[in-house]
Amino acid sequence: MNALEQFSPLMDAVISHIHEGVILTDYKGKILFHNPAADELLGFPEFSSVNEIRETTGINLRNSLITSPGNSMVTGRTIVDRHRFEQRISRNGITRFLEVSSTTIPVPGETDPIQLMVMADITDKRLLQAVLNDNKTSGLVTQDPRMLEIAAMIEHIARTKASVLLQGESGTGKSLLARMIHRKSSRCDKPLIEVNCAAIPDSLLESELFGHIKGAFTGATSDRPGRFQAAHGGTLFLDEVSELPLHLQPKLLKALEEQSFQMVGSDTNVDVDVRIIAASNQNLRDLVDKGRFRGDLFYRLAVIPLDIPALRDRPGDIPLLIHYVCDQLASRGYPDDLQCEQEAMRLMMDYPWPGNVRELSNAVEHGMILAENGIVKANSLPYDIRHYRGDTSAAGARGQARQESDPHRREILEALEQSEGNRAEAARMLGIDRSTLWRRMHRLNLI
Repeated sequence: MNALEQFSPLMDAVISHIHEGVILTDYKGKILFHNPAADELLGFPEFSSVNEIRETTGINLRNSLITSPGNSMVTGRTIVDRHRFEQRISRNGITRFLEVSSTTIPVPGETDPIQLMVMADITDKRLLQAVLNDNKTSGLVTQDPRMLEIAAMIEHIARTKASVLLQGESGTGKSLLARMIHRKSSRCDKPLIEVNCAAIPDSLLESELFGHIKGAFTGATSDRPGRFQAAHGGTLFLDEVSELPLHLQPKLLKALEEQSFQMVGSDTNVDVDVRIIAASNQNLRDLVDKGRFRGDLFYRLAVIPLDIPALRDRPGDIPLLIHYVCDQLASRGYPDDLQCEQEAMRLMMDYPWPGNVRELSNAVEHGMILAENGIVKANSLPYDIRHYRGDTSAAGARGQARQESDPHRREILEALEQSEGNRAEAARMLGIDRSTLWRRMHRLNLI
């Protein structure tokens, strides 16, 4: 038995079972061994040489070895060459990235060394790096496939003038994505004007959006342009658009379709060039079915609808977001050398995050403030996270604790239930305006 044949039992016993792809060749490129992981990565199980790999898959490993930077070291009387390179492959319309580490191995009794190549699929790593590098200023941190798909769609969406509707729970990052769309658009050098439709009283919302002329109503002592005029040439982001009163929705629809409107108290048309991005934490199609939102306006807003997944549906992002928030807080003067004990991390991974990324950010800051001796412990975290048990009794206990701590919580929940989630109606039932209701709900983490 020659020295090369002695490698086969070792290959079958050990390397066949590892996750990385392994290919062993002689100095001419003849394949002596390849494990199942290599077959799967290359998408072709039957090959006998690197030339056959190139002919079948288009992957030129030999050329990559020649052209990639490497280093050499002397082992005894033998020179060992080492190379590391990335190989981009496309199979059945799917592109993946492989990292290949190659080294020559001297074989006792043989004149020529053999070549060992170890391959790892780094597609997810490259996609994540691309998103993170591209969004250092936008704050989008994710490795979730659905969020990465949304980020890829935004690349195409941003270049158009189409209206975009972002739907998802509060705190999932809809505002961040709206800013991202604007930043990547041809309008990026023009204004991005943000309007929270739930935070402005009904009596003022029309004037805020479209402006008013002097004398239009009591207190209108001069002409005042609205948000549409301020966004001319740029983007208008309508957050919480589900809270837009029904009587204003026809005027908004006309402004979107015609890019023209009349200021409050005026009969003169104002022409604008505005791209609309809208966001809602309620399903607008359901509101249309209930008669609480105009169907024609919904379809005009939802030319490009994007549904943003909740944080509990992408738990793999939780550690990434924790590290990101820690880095952001460190830049604001918080300690940058804190450690997180295993139990604290487990609690954060198990928690369903009803407030999504916004709640996570607050929880991380809470933990950093209450860290003990440079360590974020379980008791450093907010009450809800420490006492979550994943069952209805725990949820009831958390709800009761919150109700006892703030007298407004129960009455707000009851009003919302009676009004079927209609905040304008709930505010009327409570005897407060919508902006006050919105602020209370925000403080109580109900939105």
